[in-house]
Amino acid sequence: MTILEIEAPEILDDAVPASSDDGDRALFYEYSTAADPIRPSLTPRIPYHFFPPSLYADGPSRILPLDISAELKTEGPATGPGLCANFIRIVQGDTVQAAPLATSMVFYVLKGAGRAFQGATELAFGEGDFFTLPGTQGFALTASEDAALYYVNDAPLLRYLGVAPSAARFEPTIYKAARANEELAKAAADPGAALRSRISVLLGNTAFPLTRTVTHVLWAMYGMIGPDTMQKPHRHQSIALDLIVDCAPGCYTLVGRDLDENGDIRNPVKVDWEPGCAFITPPGYWHAHFNSSDRPARLIPIQDAGLQTYLRSLDIRFA
Repeated sequence: MTILEIEAPEILDDAVPASSDDGDRALFYEYSTAADPIRPSLTPRIPYHFFPPSLYADGPSRILPLDISAELKTEGPATGPGLCANFIRIVQGDTVQAAPLATSMVFYVLKGAGRAFQGATELAFGEGDFFTLPGTQGFALTASEDAALYYVNDAPLLRYLGVAPSAARFEPTIYKAARANEELAKAAADPGAALRSRISVLLGNTAFPLTRTVTHVLWAMYGMIGPDTMQKPHRHQSIALDLIVDCAPGCYTLVGRDLDENGDIRNPVKVDWEPGCAFITPPGYWHAHFNSSDRPARLIPIQDAGLQTYLRSLDIRFA
């Protein structure tokens, strides 16, 4: 058995003494030079990025952060300013372990089966299951057959804030594939489905009745796009770390900053889908999903919209 362990970041207890002269740290900016520092020379925009399934298709057991921290000018690993997405590969009989400094972790099982351990909790998982773990303890995953998972945490947010979680806000929770598919099929069969902006279900937890999100920070949607259909352009202030579960050739996303006079995305970037791929949809950008194939496609966006909803700043809009 191979065990892969990732150590938690060291937390330093010693504080840096304050200088008696604050003049070296105190700064003043003329308003127009600092009111909106989102530009390449200061705080860069969140870029588009595509992560192919070949990253975890073979090789040894490992946790692979989808790290673009250099492009974000932030400490890594990070897939966005507040979130880190990862692919996990576990060879049959192996165990991987990690202890991220985070409050929330969401997992989706792309293939295989095994068990998740955190403290006294043990969850059996299989293909198509979702499960969530609080970030107050590390976790271990074992595989009873070769397994691949998609996993998102909010460690970059805590790292930026310089804090550590003091208490779990929710208990480990599993969302079984059979129930998730049943609920999605129910949404698709609803007589009003054709009039809605999308066919999907949101994962929730009884601990968060007001935000109706999977954790207090993270938001997860399980959705489908029918054959020869599209989801109309929409935008939100949360980053989306999208996972494509299943699709045929001819499925793609268009992303851009503005709409034209017809409500279409102006000068879009096209992201072609592959089963098992992931990609970043930057916050505030218009995006639309298309399926020009003859079979349904399934996708899972995971966002920091739990936090954004609590802050009343999500600002989701539809064309």
